[in-house]
Amino acid sequence: MQLDDLYRRVIMDHYKNPRNRGKFEDGGLTVDLNNPTCGDRISLQLKVEDGIVKDARFTGEGCSISMSSASMMTEAVKGRTYEEAMDLANRFSSLMKGESAEFEDYEDIEALSGVNKFPARIKCATLAWNALKKGINEES
Repeated sequence: MQLDDLYRRVIMDHYKNPRNRGKFEDGGLTVDLNNPTCGDRISLQLKVEDGIVKDARFTGEGCSISMSSASMMTEAVKGRTYEEAMDLANRFSSLMKGESAEFEDYEDIEALSGVNKFPARIKCATLAWNALKKGINEES
């Protein structure tokens, strides 16, 4: 199996079987963002205790890239401090610029590395990550 095929399978798995999709009944930090150029939208919720992301959920509508990226991001930030979560978001931004970035603890994110070949799709991939950055900046 070629790497591109593997990456497509990972992306489609997160799209068809999203991790952490839904809302917290008792609230949490909520950030709503949309991409007006394509209509993707996300509502990200974070449960934070003592500066650590204890849980993350999302709802929204969008293409397979934006929803897969949200699923991957919510998995990756659980148990991380704000600083670590922001570092992940910055590394993801680098990945979208075509720069090398590693995600040792959560390799599924690397499946989105090919998105940088399609500039119009970068905003799709970064939507959830931008919501994360906005939420962290508002809280810290």
